[in-house]
Amino acid sequence: MPSLDPAIAEIRRAVRTALADLPEGATVVVALSGGADSLALAAAVAFEAPKLGIRTTAVTVDHALQAGSDAVAARAAEHADTLGLEARIARVEVIDAAQDGPEAAARVARYRALRDVAGEVGARAVLLGHTLDDQAETVLLGLARGAGASSLQGMAPVRDDDGLRWMRPLLTVRRSTTRAFCAASALDVWDDPHNLDDRFARVRVRERVLPVLEAEIGPGIAEALARTAEQLREDAEAFDEMIHETIEDIVEHAEAGISVSVAALAANPAALRNRVIRLVVDSEFGVSLTRLQTLEVARLVTDWSGQGPIDLPGCAAARHGGRIVFTART
Repeated sequence: MPSLDPAIAEIRRAVRTALADLPEGATVVVALSGGADSLALAAAVAFEAPKLGIRTTAVTVDHALQAGSDAVAARAAEHADTLGLEARIARVEVIDAAQDGPEAAARVARYRALRDVAGEVGARAVLLGHTLDDQAETVLLGLARGAGASSLQGMAPVRDDDGLRWMRPLLTVRRSTTRAFCAASALDVWDDPHNLDDRFARVRVRERVLPVLEAEIGPGIAEALARTAEQLREDAEAFDEMIHETIEDIVEHAEAGISVSVAALAANPAALRNRVIRLVVDSEFGVSLTRLQTLEVARLVTDWSGQGPIDLPGCAAARHGGRIVFTART
């Protein structure tokens, strides 16, 4: 018998490892755009899932942002049918594109659609086709924004969110491997024109920045960036566990908000203090503070001179006696 193509073997192995964490009889949703990454993921899931007793629904999200997007979605659904997967097309309206940028707005609409379908079919998990190359690009973009260690963690391979598990089985797989998988499997790949549009920062990182780094510093840059993300994520998980233990002792609920002990914040090093502030605001009001906003709140602890309330996204922070009080903005 001919040997299995190495690209097919690698991706099937990655998918098998990810699916092994799910119980027999579970249902999963696979996000399928028709590109090489998602096609390789869907084909590997179609091969591995039945052996584990897992049912699969492939979902193609039509953002209607390009002419002929309905035809692209229909072709992706045909691929799913050919692979033996239940196929669904979710058509969405991308709003606030001017405010958030088309990439961010499309991502919000796409994830909402995937969550909706997962709810309809009773799925335990949604599988996404992000690769090691996507991870490297995400880390570089986070570094450029100066958003701190949290953004440099990149994308988590597994994330539980409100009862639904989001899984990225291919984060250790190179993009070239997914294309090799599709070629070896005779899968007709759709190449999204947006992936070559240099209006988007991610495309510029992919097409210009990473190749220059590889040429000038040496090969292995993408792998190194992915390893950095993994190490930072491990550190952050341990740090977050410490913070949750700390928060239990220093946080109290207040009228229309939450308060934190000034003395306890002052007693902690700056890294821990700032992380507590960000976590309290995120958990109570569902917003993420920038570093500048976090430092301004921290000054209520470390450099208090009677300054008034600080306006933050969705809330305000003020010092009252020995506590920093965060209240919802009306």
